[in-house]
Amino acid sequence: MAEAPSSSPAGSAQGKGRTSRSSRPNYRNIHRFPLPVTIHPVPPVIPHNPLSLISVALSYLSFLISPPRQEVYTAYFDLATSSVHVTDERAIKALWQMGFFGKGNLSRSEPSWLEREKKRRGLLGGSTSEEATRKRRTERRELKLERARVERLMVEERLKAEAAARELGTSSPVDASIEKFSVKKAMDAKYQREREQAIQNATAEPTTDVINSPNGKSVRFSPVVQEQKLSPQVDDDADLDMEFQNEEHLQISNEETFFLVYGLGVLRVVDRETNAVIPTSSLFSLLCHHSHYPPRLPSADLQPDDPFLLSYAVYHHFRSLGWVVRSGVKFGTDYLLYNRGPVFSHAEFAVIIVPSYEHPYWNETKERRDYVAQKQDRRWWWLHCVNRVQAQVKKSLVVVYVQVPPPTSSIDDIGAVLGSYRVREFLLRRWIPNRSRD
Repeated sequence: MAEAPSSSPAGSAQGKGRTSRSSRPNYRNIHRFPLPVTIHPVPPVIPHNPLSLISVALSYLSFLISPPRQEVYTAYFDLATSSVHVTDERAIKALWQMGFFGKGNLSRSEPSWLEREKKRRGLLGGSTSEEATRKRRTERRELKLERARVERLMVEERLKAEAAARELGTSSPVDASIEKFSVKKAMDAKYQREREQAIQNATAEPTTDVINSPNGKSVRFSPVVQEQKLSPQVDDDADLDMEFQNEEHLQISNEETFFLVYGLGVLRVVDRETNAVIPTSSLFSLLCHHSHYPPRLPSADLQPDDPFLLSYAVYHHFRSLGWVVRSGVKFGTDYLLYNRGPVFSHAEFAVIIVPSYEHPYWNETKERRDYVAQKQDRRWWWLHCVNRVQAQVKKSLVVVYVQVPPPTSSIDDIGAVLGSYRVREFLLRRWIPNRSRD
């Protein structure tokens, strides 16, 4: 519904400020597929409608005649960063839009360096997500400055009223005309000042040329310089029209890589030197060795509590339940759980992984008991700090205990190895009195 026009200057300025914002992309359509897999939908069977059986039969017949083709993407394992890189633009787009896998190495999250570079060179209009975030933070900073200014004026007025009351000898020093600060009043005052400034600039003589820079500063040119400004040459614009190579790649974590390779079968990892596809069993061993820093030698035996095994068991567990799992290093946790994805809402839960050695094998000898005690060493202040951070960012902390099985001699059967791990979740919330009142 369109907003009714306001007759007041502040209302008209505020309406102009709202309509100037660019519309958001249609994320529901862009991210309509939760995973990068090709499926063949089957119509439902309705018991009281025999015609539904015909539609099911036709669906199976079309599947047999032309089965859906599953796209398999290619990635490269980087030994320097112990991560997997995807360089094909089509694969990057598919993996991000269908499941939010990986992050751009030149971006905060979504790989958008090429789009930002084109807009910087003037080849593409609109604004990127980073620019929208920067604009929103600038508006928030200006609003805080406006709030501080209004509060300072309120304090000055209050002090003047108290001084006047002391001189007159009255008992009511506070002036009733002083109103409490509100966000709406601050925004109205801001738009009113902008409108008055725009009117003054329009009525003033155009003696100088003003160019606004992205950082908020203004550059003014004198009339002499303005006359000497030359029109853009064709040779200068030729470099803007030419295509330039995308220097950004998609960097996906080891857990995301193995889930795409083993869990979904939509990715193959290639050795950059030999250009040969790495088998699943070899990739499993490679990722386990590179979960340590520095990476272990290929001849080293795999331990059941390797960081990759614990983190992948948790990652596979929540991905299979339909959650979008992202890295939680920004908030001091292992993972963040999104209901649909980072473009739709903030993460609701933060995950901390804690190994659990409940199998009798880990209590048979004193060396094993000491080893378990060292691995499970957690201080109370550690949990308090993590939980406090999650409470400040309005996330619920989920402590995930992964039951570590005894060592195994063979890892040929990856399903049996991963099936020996058990995952338990415990939700931990910090009780805040002012938020928990009735």
